[in-house]
Amino acid sequence: MVNPAANPARGRRPGPSTTREQILAAARTQFAEHGFERTSMRAVARAAGVDAKLVSHWFGTKDELFAAAVEIPFDPADVVALLDAVPRERIGERLAGFFVGVLTDPLAGGRAAAIVRSAATSPGAATVLRETMVQRLLVPVAQHIGADEPELRAELVASQVVGLVVLRRVVGVEPLTSLPAARLAAVLAPTVQRYLTGPLPPAP
Repeated sequence: MVNPAANPARGRRPGPSTTREQILAAARTQFAEHGFERTSMRAVARAAGVDAKLVSHWFGTKDELFAAAVEIPFDPADVVALLDAVPRERIGERLAGFFVGVLTDPLAGGRAAAIVRSAATSPGAATVLRETMVQRLLVPVAQHIGADEPELRAELVASQVVGLVVLRRVVGVEPLTSLPAARLAAVLAPTVQRYLTGPLPPAP
């Protein structure tokens, strides 16, 4: 007797919404683990248990699949609005808590890892990272608190967060990987605060 689970289903599967979400979930995992270049449509299809043609039917190209799978897991405007009532001297604490919350959430953290891992080889991923984290989130935060050189300060914060994603979610360096979220946020907060409000050395 042939085991129907031994081979992926062929053609269109019942329940299109469910199938689409299965493909997206498989794509997030593949992009997070392998990056953009090393992830193929066929690999995503195998992980989702569907025919590769179905992946193309739903998403067209790998670039389009990536864009759908790793859409940033928060609205930057909402984050900036939440910081309105935060005292200037505690902005680093609040931002650090937010970023660690994203990083330690299974779904959001997986998307963040996929974006960061893929940004080195995919222009699309690099654009998502640059425009969303820097231009739409961190630059407005720096401008909101009246910081000088807001773009530089935003990029410094982004460098800290991206490095944290790489070491904790992509490379898996211990003890950073298993550090409790509360302690990780507490360690990160002073650096974020210094980057946003501390004095910067003068340009040479």
